[in-house]
Amino acid sequence: MIKGLYKSKRLKIIISVFMCVCLFLAGFFIGINAYVISYAKDFIIKTDALSSHNFDCIMVLGAGLWDGEPSPMLKERLDFGLEAYNTGCSEKLLMSGDHGKADYDEVNAMKDYVINEGVDKESVFLDHAGFSTYESMYRARDIFKTEKMLIVTQKYHLYRAVYIARKLGIDAYGFDREELKYPLYNDLRESAARFKDFFWCLFKPEPTYLGESVPIQSSSGSLTDDKVRV
Repeated sequence: MIKGLYKSKRLKIIISVFMCVCLFLAGFFIGINAYVISYAKDFIIKTDALSSHNFDCIMVLGAGLWDGEPSPMLKERLDFGLEAYNTGCSEKLLMSGDHGKADYDEVNAMKDYVINEGVDKESVFLDHAGFSTYESMYRARDIFKTEKMLIVTQKYHLYRAVYIARKLGIDAYGFDREELKYPLYNDLRESAARFKDFFWCLFKPEPTYLGESVPIQSSSGSLTDDKVRV
């Protein structure tokens, strides 16, 4: 009987410790998410504030293709990027996305979209190795030598993008525009991504690829093209 009581007491202690650890980790996770959002929110601006800024570029982040064309989410980002571009707050657009395979090319689809809307092809730069938000920001700084930029993506993603860019030393702002509604899954996934990138910004690992610099303020977008446009 005494042995049974001892086992029961030990089990209760183990369960209590396990629950305390879980609560601590949950609090830590929630706290980091709250910190990232709080840090970035003061740098998210609306359309009427754009004219008071002069950005090196407007970065549009990739968001997938459907049959080779921009997905609805990506199309929304591109439309908002065009809206910002047409205010005159920057003369350059930086399309950052996944072109890691010959048969999957977000960035050229993005460039084609804005060219069809009247943007000069020389004003559109392609980051072919923007495989993640962190890598897009790192390469914006080191490859494109961006010092000040406007980031275009959906609101749930914008906090993390602005946070990363600023932690990497870029004077970054987010464009507060959104129309489509997205499922809860996006917010849950984004919470995990904020947690991960909080630590990425502490240790600052290099992205998958770097390379020769293409200073966005003094170069032509054609230098980043990998296909001929008429």
